[in-house]
Parts: sequence; C-alpha cells; structure tokens
Amino acid sequence: MVTGLGDRLREARIAKGYSLDDLQSITKIQKRYLSGIENEEFGSMPGSFYVRAFIKQYAEAVGLDADEMLLLYRDSSGKLELKEEEQQHAPQTLSRRSNLRSSRLNEVLPKVIVALFIIVIIAVVYFLNKNNIANKTPDVGTEDSLIIDKDKPEDENKNDADSTGDGKDVEEEPEESEEPEDSAVEQELTHESDAGVDSFYRLSKAEEFKLEIKTSGDSWIGVLDRSRTERMPQPRGAHTLAAGDSVEIDVSDTDWVRIRVGRPASTEILVNGELLEYANDRTPQNIIIEYKKE
Repeated sequence: MVTGLGDRLREARIAKGYSLDDLQSITKIQKRYLSGIENEEFGSMPGSFYVRAFIKQYAEAVGLDADEMLLLYRDSSGKLELKEEEQQHAPQTLSRRSNLRSSRLNEVLPKVIVALFIIVIIAVVYFLNKNNIANKTPDVGTEDSLIIDKDKPEDENKNDADSTGDGKDVEEEPEESEEPEDSAVEQELTHESDAGVDSFYRLSKAEEFKLEIKTSGDSWIGVLDRSRTERMPQPRGAHTLAAGDSVEIDVSDTDWVRIRVGRPASTEILVNGELLEYANDRTPQNIIIEYKKE
C-alpha cells in the first residue's frame, strides 16, 4: 500500500538539492536503501528496525518531521513488520521449545532412573522373601504320620500271664484288666510309607482324632487338613513354637491331616495321647495321617 511516504521524502530531497549520492554521504546509508525507501520497497531492507532508523535519518536530513514519516511508514508496512517479526521470533520460539523439552527431559530422566532402581530393589526383596517363606511354610503335597507300637501292650500282657502259676488266675486277670487293655490297644497308628520328606501313617480304630504338639526348642509348626485349611489355632495359625510351648488341636472332623515339623528333634507329637515316633530323622519333614473312622 502506497502512502506517499517515498514521494514526500523524494520531493524534500530534491527541494534541498540533494542527489542520492549526496544523501548517502550525509546519512551514511547505502544508496540502494535510500532508493528503496523512496520507492517504498521495504522488503529489500535488512529488517523493520533498520527501515525505521533509515527513514528517521532520511527525514531529518531533508528537514521533514521524522515522527510523521515513521507514522506513514507504520500505516503502510504494519502487516509486513508483523510478518518479519514472526519470522524472526519463530527460530527463537523453536529454540525455546527445544530447550524446554531438553530441560524437562533432564529433570524427568533422573527421577525415572531412581524409580527404576527402586522397582528393581523391591522386586529383589520380594523374590528373596518369597523364597524364604517357601522354605518355612508347609509344603501342600506332604503329609506326616505317627508311629505307635500297637503290639507292646499285648507283649506285656503275655509276660504277665506267663509269670502266673495258677490257670484260674491267668484267666481272671485278663478279665479284670480287660477294659484298660481294650482302651489302650483299640487305636492303631501304622506307618505306611516314606517319600522324600513325607512320612505317611494310617490311624484306625479310634473314636476321635486329637493332636497335641510340644516343643523343647524353637520349631515351625503348621497343620493342614485335606481342604488345605490351616488347623493351628487362630489368629496366629501356622508359626514357630518356642521351647516349652504346646498346642492342642481337635481334628476329629477330618479324615486327613498334614503336620509340617520344622525341627523334629525338638518336637513331640501325640495322637490321642500316644507319642508319635518319627520314622526318620529328616529335617524338616511332613507327617501325614489318614484317619479311618470305623
């Protein structure tokens, strides 16, 4: 848009009797820029800042009001200046955005590294604890059993019978001791087999199924039934019994139990009051008792 800025400057220069060469010497502005101002070809200038400076010097050199000339320039080149400023600021904006992204990355990266390090530590601790718990907790596939010498009472009765000399006495004595003998030998607890740390037993001819576990030293104890329900008294459940501890458990309502014994050497197991004799000395081991109700 032509506003007459160039014409007014040119007319003032001619009125002063200056050529473009003369004006170049006075203002120290290159002749091609002075010509561009007169022709209002501002796009060939180095930038809007220099254009305004050149116009001001030109106007002062030829005796015109510099502010008025600059106002005319603003009216004619407002859009052009805006475009140039956008072009100048675009690289700076891109650079700022790049620097901002780089700064954010530098801030986030250490946090990400710390978070990953913490996650690795948690994973290692979880793995170690899981292995430690697996070594302490009962193995689901194992069972423990008790050994009771069912023949011992009978041998003792035979020896008592042989020591008597009167046939009547021999017959009468079993009748007098019949009830205690029957109650003592009615229960049968038989060792069936071994498999690794598992010892299998069968309990039969017993009206109830009660366990009593005593410890003379620290020993981890867990008792599961066939449904894998922990039968150790709650709320603690399976845990380590200290020396001198004891626990009584009535499992008459189930036909199978597994007793996990951490230290058999310091643990006594009684079934319906009878002491279980371990079939081996493995540590730890699982005692599995199958209860046959009759």
